[in-house]
Amino acid sequence: MGPGKLLQSTVFRRTLTVVLLLAGVAAAVTGLVGWNANGILTRASEHAVEYDAVELKAELVGRGFDALAQMVADKSRGGGGGVYYLADAGGSFRAGNLTRLPTWVGTPGRGVFTYSRAIEPTARRAAGLLIEIDGHPRLVVGRDIEDQRALLLAIYRSIGLGTGLLLLVGLCGSVLISRHIQSRIDAMSRASAGIMSGDLTGRIPVGTSGDELDRLARQLNEMLGRIEQLMAGLREVSDNIAHDLKTPLNRLRNLAESALADGRGSEAWRSGLEHVIDEADEIIKTFNALLLIARLEAGSTADGFAMLDLSRIAIDVAELYEPVAEEAGFRLACTADPNLAVLGNQQLLGQALANLIDNALKYSTTARGAREISIAARRDGAMACLVVADRGPGIPPENRERALRRFVRLEPSRSLPGTGLGLSLVAAVARLHRGTVTLEDNAPGLRVVIALPLALAGRDVADLGRD
Repeated sequence: MGPGKLLQSTVFRRTLTVVLLLAGVAAAVTGLVGWNANGILTRASEHAVEYDAVELKAELVGRGFDALAQMVADKSRGGGGGVYYLADAGGSFRAGNLTRLPTWVGTPGRGVFTYSRAIEPTARRAAGLLIEIDGHPRLVVGRDIEDQRALLLAIYRSIGLGTGLLLLVGLCGSVLISRHIQSRIDAMSRASAGIMSGDLTGRIPVGTSGDELDRLARQLNEMLGRIEQLMAGLREVSDNIAHDLKTPLNRLRNLAESALADGRGSEAWRSGLEHVIDEADEIIKTFNALLLIARLEAGSTADGFAMLDLSRIAIDVAELYEPVAEEAGFRLACTADPNLAVLGNQQLLGQALANLIDNALKYSTTARGAREISIAARRDGAMACLVVADRGPGIPPENRERALRRFVRLEPSRSLPGTGLGLSLVAAVARLHRGTVTLEDNAPGLRVVIALPLALAGRDVADLGRD
């Protein structure tokens, strides 16, 4: 990653900003510590100077100038950082470890002054005050502060070194973090470019850290999988529309041509038109089913949801189809657990159940097994299940997922009337209700299970209207 691209990186800029803020805070905190340390040491020096001054003044008052000179000489030899100078009445040096009056820095007579010692000609600094004797400034009392200044200088150097080190480490860390994240983003960009070029099988690389980028990559891959599935379904729908609608359209055209060629005149034309209308109705039903599935997958019908009793729906649809089943030579049995409350659309759930019963009647007609169809509404944990089972030929396990797609008609059923939209409509209704559709073996036959989440488990459906 070049410098220009690095500076354009949001991660680098944000990380560097945080590092600069931390460095500034660290410098401010350390500076505050140094300032406080300087204040403490300065006050300690001032207190020591004032104590010495009081003691020396008391000696002068109590015992006279000669005793004062002796005390100054003793203190000068005692070490401890004390700095003293005493002049006699003529202004000549009398005692102390300074050979002349010092040069004051700032306010004359109090505060900081410079001086040099005989054993060390380098100028040093001390904090002290100038005391007058008989109206003349003749006594200097102070404390050397060079060690204090050296300590503060070491503190401030440490501040500079630490801040610089923090900035260096932060800068290196910002570069490394930016390059790591940018490499992940570049990998995502390359995968996205491949997908945009038409390779819908491409996926975004997922790392092993489980961080937010990995979570984003997994979600995007799930989205890409769904898009790939939809595109494959769209291609399959297009192929199946061309395949399955070609026959009824050709039959429609042949009926019209036959009616026109019939020599019986208006009677033949009328009969031909009636057949044309029947064929057109079947084509319209196909397109209506496609439109309904599209609306279901878009979720545009979810606004009409209400609290429903799934058991009641199963019983009502079973009663509606019982005469039809008896006429076709089937026995239709229905069992329902009470109070299966779900949130959904009654018309859509009823239509999905009706589609399953229609399929069971259609594909079980030629079966050699028992001519019976069972409908059940039961509770399964936190799910309410609608189950339709028949004794027909069933669907092989390898074809069950494919059978839920639009326009898919397995080879044994292509000779029977239908559009291949029944199970796909059921699957779309289940997805709209946040449920699932499962095709199972009924040994023999097929068992279709629609599982929907219970809305108010354990409550009586009759009480829903009183909430």
